[in-house]
Amino acid sequence: MIKITKIKTTLSKGVVIPSLIFIIGICLLSAIYPKLTESLLNTVKNFIFINLNYVYIWSVTIFVIFLIYLIFSKYGNIRLGRNDSKPDYSFFSWISMLFAAGMGIGLMYFSVAEPMQHYSNEVFAGNSVVQRTKDAQLYTFFHWGIHAWAIYCIVGLSLAYFTYRYRLPLSLRSCFYPLLKDKIKGKWGNTIDVFALCSTFFGITTTLGFGVVQINSGLEILGVLPTSSFIYQVLIVVVLVSISIISAISGVDKGVRILSNINIISVAMLLLFVLILGPTIYLIGSFTDGIGNYISNFFNLTFNTHVYEPEMQPWFYDWTILYWAWWISWSPYVGLFIAKISKGRTIREFIVAVLIIPTLFNFIWMSVFGNSAIWFDVNVADGVLSQLASNPDALMFRFLEYLPLTNIASFFTIAIIIIFFVTSADSGMFVMNSIATKNAKNSPKWQTVGWGILLSALALLLLNAGGLAALQSMTLITALPFSIIMLLFIVSLVKALSIDKSYYERDFSVSTIPWSGASWRERLQQIVSFNDKESVSAFIKTTVYESFSDLQKEFAKNGIAAKINFYENPERAEIEIKYDVVNNFIYGVMSDSKIISDYLLNEDNLPDIENNRTFYPKSYFGDDREGYDVQLFTKNELISDVLKHYERFIEIISEEKNEMFISSNINRRLK
Repeated sequence: MIKITKIKTTLSKGVVIPSLIFIIGICLLSAIYPKLTESLLNTVKNFIFINLNYVYIWSVTIFVIFLIYLIFSKYGNIRLGRNDSKPDYSFFSWISMLFAAGMGIGLMYFSVAEPMQHYSNEVFAGNSVVQRTKDAQLYTFFHWGIHAWAIYCIVGLSLAYFTYRYRLPLSLRSCFYPLLKDKIKGKWGNTIDVFALCSTFFGITTTLGFGVVQINSGLEILGVLPTSSFIYQVLIVVVLVSISIISAISGVDKGVRILSNINIISVAMLLLFVLILGPTIYLIGSFTDGIGNYISNFFNLTFNTHVYEPEMQPWFYDWTILYWAWWISWSPYVGLFIAKISKGRTIREFIVAVLIIPTLFNFIWMSVFGNSAIWFDVNVADGVLSQLASNPDALMFRFLEYLPLTNIASFFTIAIIIIFFVTSADSGMFVMNSIATKNAKNSPKWQTVGWGILLSALALLLLNAGGLAALQSMTLITALPFSIIMLLFIVSLVKALSIDKSYYERDFSVSTIPWSGASWRERLQQIVSFNDKESVSAFIKTTVYESFSDLQKEFAKNGIAAKINFYENPERAEIEIKYDVVNNFIYGVMSDSKIISDYLLNEDNLPDIENNRTFYPKSYFGDDREGYDVQLFTKNELISDVLKHYERFIEIISEEKNEMFISSNINRRLK
């Protein structure tokens, strides 16, 4: 009798099956009928870009305004996780990973190509060389700056907040919980995740396809490969995707983090190479001028639809609107990955880092490469580079021919593109598996391998058939509905953040005041005394325990089961009442210490202090609010303090609006 081995999987059928049907169907259509599919999809894309471009303009504008508001608002200090959460990664590793995922191969592909294409575009042909150079830099800044990262930031912030603060799955469906409540666990939630999975797959596939072509072109120019043919592209994909799979299997903490760190260091080295050996003074000056030009034109760029300049509108659709659609279509992938690595950051820290640091680096990068290329084109190459503007696959390597150590720089550039390829692919596999499994904690490795094989197979299929352009159009079309979804993310965030803030800032009832003034002589003695660890331990074992015991008995009389817990290191005791909430009611007292100022050690008008560290009993709570010193409390005062926190707790959980913030059944119901 043959024994059938059941394959272990964490894949969600409701997400994976419709996603694969749609992904494979579109890819097959693009491969079998590339021209027809591209024509049909281009018609839809052009209709959207021409007639609905204002949706992109207003959406991106709202994203930027909302994020700037959050930076300076009272919500900025809210942590993405429990109040005591700490970041999982160092700041450098965190920035490296979000940067590698967010920009990837595009940074290498367009760093010379985009400024050169703006510079040589016939729309700007009537302007002087200086004005064309300034405009090329300005529009490149605009397309790769704050607006692009605001798109990623909205998705990443929404996911990180609802995942780590509300303890929901790391899934786009979770961002709709304030609006849909439990409906996100059914068809609505599956639909959202299907959309995210398809959008992620299309975006990564097209980008990796273009990356393979650029690598092949660079190796051909350097004489490593005789030609740019499909056979060599197959070899490149097989080797690089294999490396990506190994990196993805090793996890974010190892492969992805290490490669991202190597990536950012390598990119910085190439940047310095071009800056130092290129027209250095010109580049520094143009960067400074470009920053000022960008800031002074920020609002005009943001709202400009060129409606009064019909000759500019085709350029506007092909660049600005296409870029907004491209960033939006990539945002599920990048946002999920950024959210995954951002636990423990505050909202303010998250927004400032995601908006400002990559934007500033992009400005430096685009200034150095783009302005160098234009400078060489005008002063050395006699227009040769601008004639290659329509061939971005080769333009980067032709540009490097005007610098010393051309071969070394070109090989190093290919190495960076390869690392970008691998980091985009491995983080993409990780994200796709996360979406497909509803963020399962432990998935079998064959699933990650499967996503890598599917990515490479479909990318090669489309490369061979010439269907990448059609798939790119499909990716851009999906950006329109997702821009509306992102606006709803903002509505969800506003609703959730207001509840969050009121929850933690809820004041105590004025009906309970801990100290009435009784036993004032003993209280004075306590105020001027400094305790050692043993005296705090005695306080916990006597006053605290007796208070909690009396409360436990009284709670029992009212039909409420209260439990007393004792712990060591640090020594602490707590009374706990379990509810179906994220934070059960917990009031505890722990032994804590603090350093006494040297001024007090030498103060004659205070009792003698043996050393500069004193111990004290500090309260703590189940929802991680900041506790305080309770050493001056008598037993009855401590009981009163527990009850005032319990009264606050009951008031909060009894209000319907707080349901989504306090329900601990969310995770269980969604699995």
